[in-house]
Amino acid sequence: MDTQSLQAFLAVAETQSFSRAAEQLYLTQPAVSKRIAALESQVNTRLFDRIGRRISLTEAGRLLLPQAKRILMAVEDSRRALANLSGQVGGRLTLATSHHIGLHRLPPILKRYTQRHPEVELDLHFLDSEFAYQGVQDGTLEMALVTLAPHPIEQLHVVKLWHDRLCFVCAPDHPLAHASSLTLEALCQYKCVLPGAMTFTRTLIEARFTQAGLALPVSMATNYLETLKMMCSVGLGWSLLPEGMVDNELVELSVDTAPIHRPLGYLVHTNRTLSNAAQTMIDALENTREI
Repeated sequence: MDTQSLQAFLAVAETQSFSRAAEQLYLTQPAVSKRIAALESQVNTRLFDRIGRRISLTEAGRLLLPQAKRILMAVEDSRRALANLSGQVGGRLTLATSHHIGLHRLPPILKRYTQRHPEVELDLHFLDSEFAYQGVQDGTLEMALVTLAPHPIEQLHVVKLWHDRLCFVCAPDHPLAHASSLTLEALCQYKCVLPGAMTFTRTLIEARFTQAGLALPVSMATNYLETLKMMCSVGLGWSLLPEGMVDNELVELSVDTAPIHRPLGYLVHTNRTLSNAAQTMIDALENTREI
């Protein structure tokens, strides 16, 4: 049971497609099919059902999936540990970041890092924070720089670096724009546009209104804060945005409630040996810490 066959198995299981798995692995489709066939021969059972164009795991495939992830993670962990002995900062660093951090916080950090460590092959993924958490948990990502979850998650080492104050905002011509002071209840008389229902940021916002016994009148939602800003600026509803995004297209509202802050930071798996590249990135991030 070689690692190449297991990598092909994981890629097909994740993409549910031999062609997409081939693209992901930079192989031809016949090469992926050959590796899957070899693995099925070794374990003496079918791992995928192929019904028309649909690919799905068999019961044996579902059983093998977590084991395959653990095997590949252990092999990669061993490679990193051995490579770290040299003390060199190089190799691949698989890093995920949320879109907002990637646009507003990460660029100067990345610029300095890549200038100082040109031997590092940066594999950068822009993901929703919730998906980045999952990637670090299952080992596909070495680290992530995202909005942090409201509660601790087992096997993840999470470090707060910064916080965003979320500002209540609306368009300059919105009915709320000229109010001198507002309550949460008054806000709920008007439609709002907010981050998606399953995001960590939305969870923070909803908690504040739930504590006051209020239900948010959400008319539209998106996971992209730049899009949310546009929706708010054209009058589709009031919103909450990081204070760094508030400009003359928006009016910040005075609301009688304590400030809402969302924590931003990095996370790694507690059972993973970090590469020198990842540890050096963490050192760079720690130098920017505000909390």
